[in-house]
Amino acid sequence: MARGVIRELAENPNLHQRHSPGYELHRDPDGRFAIYLAPGTIPEAATVQRVRLTAETVEPALTEIRTLLADRGRQGAEWELGESCTPADLVDRLLALGLRWIEDEPVSVGMVLRGRPLWETPSDVSARPVASVDELLVARAIQREAFDDPREIDLDQAHRDFAFEGVTGSTFLGWVDGMPAAAGYAAYTDLGLILFGGATLPRARGRGAYRALVTARAAEAAARGTPTLVTHAGHLSRPILERLGFEPVARVDRLLDVLP
Repeated sequence: MARGVIRELAENPNLHQRHSPGYELHRDPDGRFAIYLAPGTIPEAATVQRVRLTAETVEPALTEIRTLLADRGRQGAEWELGESCTPADLVDRLLALGLRWIEDEPVSVGMVLRGRPLWETPSDVSARPVASVDELLVARAIQREAFDDPREIDLDQAHRDFAFEGVTGSTFLGWVDGMPAAAGYAAYTDLGLILFGGATLPRARGRGAYRALVTARAAEAAARGTPTLVTHAGHLSRPILERLGFEPVARVDRLLDVLP
């Protein structure tokens, strides 16, 4: 697969994944930006990607995006800005207009793994797709705890999402000594699988659960005929992914815009 295609997937993953009900992708008709809208109203539930502007159009486009978000009852959005975004000083211009860096992870790295992994996982560790709504709820509870996310889990949304498990993507549970200890999602695209939300409970870290999640999702990608994994790596996951053979292909600056 051409490097440019992989970079596009790594910089703008939300534009390529399949969306189940309750999730929406708003594409600007002129190709200036795209906004991914997940359920909820908090800024983290909306993501602006693939921004293509000129120096003169940054401020009016920001006003337009803020109006669109406000009209939909949104409180703001995250901006994930790959190196292909324009203008070249887009980040500085947005900061001057009131956006701010996302404190815990201001920069992530788009990374890719091509082909099936060569490593092995410990015999007492495994991972597989969730098989019930209850397992999906367990997976989301693990992610909430691992990411120190205080939000309550939306039970109704979980039931709606489970209907599309294996259709738009799959949630995976990692098991250590027979107990659920890690979770992660894989979104399906025609180019490969996009990995989101990989997390391991503190008590189980260092046992190979994260590696098992990647292994299981790589097997899923191969089975679907798209043996490529793409993800955004932060400062904690990047060293692990590099050890597993992932290659960096793009820098992504991450800003937060909170509406008044």
